[in-house]
Amino acid sequence: MAALVQPACLDLHFSGKHPPLFKHNAIFVRCVSSPNVPEADSVTGPPDIISSSRDQRKVVRIAWEKLVRWSRSWRAKAKTDVLERTRKVVVLGGGSFGTAMAAHVARRKEGLEVNMLVRDSFVCQSINENHHNCKYFPEHKLPENVIATTDAKAALLDADYCLHAVPVQFSSSFLEGISDYVDPGLPFISLSKGLELNTLRMMSQIIPTALKNPRQPFVALSGPSFALELMNNLPTAMVVASKDKKLANAVQQLLASSYLRINTSSDVTGVEIAGALKNVLAIAAGIVDGMKLGNNSMAALVSQGCSEIRWLATKMGAKPTTITGLSGTGDIMLTCFVNLSRNRTVGVRLGSGERLDDILSSMNQVAEGVTTAGAVIALAQKYNVKLPVLTAVAKIIDNELTPTKAVLELMNLPQVEEV
Repeated sequence: MAALVQPACLDLHFSGKHPPLFKHNAIFVRCVSSPNVPEADSVTGPPDIISSSRDQRKVVRIAWEKLVRWSRSWRAKAKTDVLERTRKVVVLGGGSFGTAMAAHVARRKEGLEVNMLVRDSFVCQSINENHHNCKYFPEHKLPENVIATTDAKAALLDADYCLHAVPVQFSSSFLEGISDYVDPGLPFISLSKGLELNTLRMMSQIIPTALKNPRQPFVALSGPSFALELMNNLPTAMVVASKDKKLANAVQQLLASSYLRINTSSDVTGVEIAGALKNVLAIAAGIVDGMKLGNNSMAALVSQGCSEIRWLATKMGAKPTTITGLSGTGDIMLTCFVNLSRNRTVGVRLGSGERLDDILSSMNQVAEGVTTAGAVIALAQKYNVKLPVLTAVAKIIDNELTPTKAVLELMNLPQVEEV
């Protein structure tokens, strides 16, 4: 292990006193050729070095203890009334993320009724009879208080919260079809990320319009989170964003657990636009990987993409801190660099030479970045922002540019000054 040692361990044979370089500075090395070197706590040497090391460890220990005490105090004061009052939660959509969130909410409280509104009668039967979503999570058993139905009226009746997990491009028509059964005060928690292609709307605009209720309570849930890891109860952190601070805090209470941290934000635009644009950037990152362009290229591309997302988002009114936070940079890192990402997978296969139609027809889940790319370019034109990487992705998807040609054009863009 690393130990605090004197220079002699390095076979530097100085005569007399230690030279000035070593007199007041501790050296940390992994001493593999001197097995008898003592551990840090028993090392001998200049008293000022040893004292400084012990003081530093004490400072670190005290800082950690203060942090733990603060955390425990905060948890002791945390309210639980929202979860105690909640009797029923409805999840719209039976995809992977909707299923994972349904399972998570169901585990929050015994006796809490979680209804999943699904369109596939076979999936509905599988959930109710075997407690498995046979299509997306055949190996994971769902809590017994998760109930599936194809009846919208029954699912929404007396619900306290609604988690919307329908893909963005299908949300308007879906919500219009069930609007008669939606209580005007029912809070909608949107899990869907993307932009509606023809209208450029985000979910915060789609939901109230489709339900014909501009006051429909709305929360956006976003952040770096794969459904599979949520199902496996792995530590995850996400953000809930709402203009209604009280509602954001209530949803935080509803969802937060020992393995799911929930931060709150008032920046709905920032959280939603980052969640939409990162899917397009993930396709670009996948293309770089599929073309085997190397790590340097990947770092340069994702860095440029992050800047482009920040440029557009701030023009739309988002806070820069949102874009560099959990729902921005956090989600970008996960989606661009991890193989579980659907959008990254699309990019990898495009970069390997496959046709987009073949890729999409072989997938059983929606890669939102494919449809969002065109909407992003329209938004860029609306707000007069240049987005080279995201524009290149849109042109590749439209089959107007090859990945090889895109790389050449991007590398030949004018050299710029960092600002």
